[in-house]
Amino acid sequence: MIVLHRLLDSVILIDHFNGIPEATAFISGLEPGRTAISVISYAEILVGFSDADATTAKALLNHYELLHIDLAIAEKAAELRRQHGWKLPDAFQAALALHHHIKLCTRNVKDFSPKRHPFVEIPYQLRP
Repeated sequence: MIVLHRLLDSVILIDHFNGIPEATAFISGLEPGRTAISVISYAEILVGFSDADATTAKALLNHYELLHIDLAIAEKAAELRRQHGWKLPDAFQAALALHHHIKLCTRNVKDFSPKRHPFVEIPYQLRP
């Protein structure tokens, strides 16, 4: 049985693909076998690539455990959306992290303050 530690939010992976050194350093320090992405992040990442370049993205994405959305996750996401007013993709990410008892790694501090949501990890912040 795989023991997961983290769920990477798409913003972390997008930063990496956009050449943000903090994202690349963070991702490089992770154990891919203990790190997950959601089907939502998988789709969000591939949207940013042409068909020809998607192979590069998939090579990295396929190193991570892929978490799927089932009925329990959907119901938890709906509850979280009602409670916090999050956009549905964010609510799904939170629901997956909570369901699997893992950290949601994001830099979306607007919606996911680690002080308010202990399941959130902010691995780096970008300066304006």
